[in-house]
Amino acid sequence: MIRVSVLYPGGDDVTFDHDYYKDKHVPMACAAWGVGSEIDKGISGPNVAAVHFFFESMEQFQVAMQAPDTANVMADVGNYTNIAPVMQISEVV
Repeated sequence: MIRVSVLYPGGDDVTFDHDYYKDKHVPMACAAWGVGSEIDKGISGPNVAAVHFFFESMEQFQVAMQAPDTANVMADVGNYTNIAPVMQISEVV
């Protein structure tokens, strides 16, 4: 199994709409890619938020990134944050 984590580092002058993220953006991504997810709302540490998407394989992830709706998911980022997200791809062991 592959976990794709998208992390949003905190810092000065960052904005993040947690409700929009939880209610609109992450469900849009899950629907586009046919996967499940878990959302973290940062309490302490370097990130204000994170999401973890679960794919059966790297191939499934690569196909998802080419899906027609992926462009809409990426274009939606500006609707909830001014943070440049950081991606971590991991094998769940």
